[in-house]
Amino acid sequence: MVSRTEKFRGSRTHGRGKKSGRGAGKHGGKGNAGLHKHKAQYMLKYMPDHFGRHGFKRPQKMVSAKITMNVGDLEQILDVMKAQGTAVEKDGKMTVDLAALGVDKLLGNGQVSTPFEVLVAETTALAKAKVEEAGGHIVVPE
Repeated sequence: MVSRTEKFRGSRTHGRGKKSGRGAGKHGGKGNAGLHKHKAQYMLKYMPDHFGRHGFKRPQKMVSAKITMNVGDLEQILDVMKAQGTAVEKDGKMTVDLAALGVDKLLGNGQVSTPFEVLVAETTALAKAKVEEAGGHIVVPE
């Protein structure tokens, strides 16, 4: 028996008509073709949120992450801070300006034994407790 394709050899459209033999011919186009034209009702019924913007975009100043530092890191980078001039010894206490280093918030991870006077914009309660336990204090500028 002759195959269907073999039967139509010599025929231009193989019995399909002019368009349906082409890619996605009977479907009205490939993919999202025609959503503003002949597939508009389908789009309104099944994909009502397809076009346009949706949601809320937060301002970048609210999204930006704060630069943080842990209490345990203060003693580790003390030599570097002295070389930069952001750490100065006054009255037996090290005065450290974290704002000059670009640090926004002091976190409470780690241990501290040196009494520090820390200048920082924000701090956690645990960080404040650890610094005060070591004999120092935290200065938060307003």
